[in-house]
Amino acid sequence: MEATVATKTNGKIWDGGSSKPLGTSYGKMMMWFFILSDALTFSGFLAAYGLIRFKFIESWPIADEVFTHFPFLHGVHAPMYYVALMTFILIFSSVTMVLAVDAGHQMNKKKVTFYMFLTIIGGLVFLGSQGWEWKNFINGSYGAVQLNDGKIVQFVDATGHQVSLESFAKSSNSERVQHTKDKGLWFVEESALAAFTVKEVIDGFNANPDISIRTELINPETKKKTIIPRENAMAYLNEAKMVVNGANLKVNEYGKTIFADFFFFITGFHGFHVFTGVLINIIIFFNVIIGTYERRGHYEMVEKVGLYWHFVDLVWVFVFTFFYLV
Repeated sequence: MEATVATKTNGKIWDGGSSKPLGTSYGKMMMWFFILSDALTFSGFLAAYGLIRFKFIESWPIADEVFTHFPFLHGVHAPMYYVALMTFILIFSSVTMVLAVDAGHQMNKKKVTFYMFLTIIGGLVFLGSQGWEWKNFINGSYGAVQLNDGKIVQFVDATGHQVSLESFAKSSNSERVQHTKDKGLWFVEESALAAFTVKEVIDGFNANPDISIRTELINPETKKKTIIPRENAMAYLNEAKMVVNGANLKVNEYGKTIFADFFFFITGFHGFHVFTGVLINIIIFFNVIIGTYERRGHYEMVEKVGLYWHFVDLVWVFVFTFFYLV
């Protein structure tokens, strides 16, 4: 004789007991579990970054000398201004998401639609800004020279401000051949031809007595990169291996290559989260427009995606602090 077990759901999804855990729905509980696991992932990445930075603290790139660009202000030194604007835009999108959730509690479809739209716009502007920041980071601003031991040497004027290679290097206008493995030069393979050769940079340096060099090493008194007196500069330049423009996973004109590795990985991972959040917000936005949640009698989906969006914003605060402020 078979026994039949009857289960009463009373028309509800949650059937985990007589009462809901913490008074919340199954969907929101699962979102909190995901946020917790993702928070542990980001914590591991940032802890690894902090450990490596502490290990190379005496030669780590200085954020104020790396992130100096601002759209439509070419040549203007604006350290951290655009990164601060990006951060403000993302945090403001979190405010509009809160307003969307509150409007959902009031069953106000018009306001939910409006604030969700603003949130999506904020996310897209942030993604575009991050892409623009990546472009400038990859292309570089000044250029540098990498020595045989892998260290980076940059060029500065008499006031200590960094100058670009284009401002002093002497172009020989000679045709150059890119170093590749198929030419038997696997040990000096180039991903792309640099704007100048090492010889052209050194010739330009010799022809400009007001230019000197600075190394990766940070002066503990000035908190700036160490400037080498001009009379000692050639001892470094004679060890020059290649000209570096911008940053990638192999070379980095700003200093330690591993700084670029962490920058691409952590900001890229966060950017992927923002991109995913924007896609989900767009889906929820169109469901709001067609009245899906009004027919359900609640806007809980807006609240759940809101939790994710706030988490993404909070993570950026930590990324911003670790990479740009500390």
